[in-house]
Amino acid sequence: MSSDPPAGMYSRVRWNTSSELVTRENSMSDSRAEDRAAIQAVLDASYTAWEAGDADAMVANYTADATAIMTGSLRESRDAVRHNMALAFAGPLRDTSTCNTQLSLRFLGEHAAIAVSESGILFAGQTEVPDEGKVNATWVFEKRDGQWLIAAYHNSPVLAPAP
Repeated sequence: MSSDPPAGMYSRVRWNTSSELVTRENSMSDSRAEDRAAIQAVLDASYTAWEAGDADAMVANYTADATAIMTGSLRESRDAVRHNMALAFAGPLRDTSTCNTQLSLRFLGEHAAIAVSESGILFAGQTEVPDEGKVNATWVFEKRDGQWLIAAYHNSPVLAPAP
């Protein structure tokens, strides 16, 4: 019995720095192009909402039971994420934006996907994220009623290479 996933059930893609899609291992035909575009639109909306400091818009595409894990914190619902982001946007994250590089996207069946990105926060006056501010992020998506939603988010600091 083959250990390969059924045709059309698994793919890996990544974006290069110019946002062009690059396919790697177990690539499929372009049958998931609409799903990839819909997931990218969800991510783009989240990034735009962050830049606007809009916590409601930021979580508009989260499931009600979404979780978010960041260094030192666990937020166990969309409402908890919204509440904490509203506080942050009113305080230490006021007038910030994010810099995001999509590293990969893979589908797990028809209704789940995982995206990986390298991200960081740009504070006033910064044009690039310092190495110590970069994180690797995992986004778990679920397709509900035909719409891709963020079901979980986790990030962890990018470790600088040893000298």
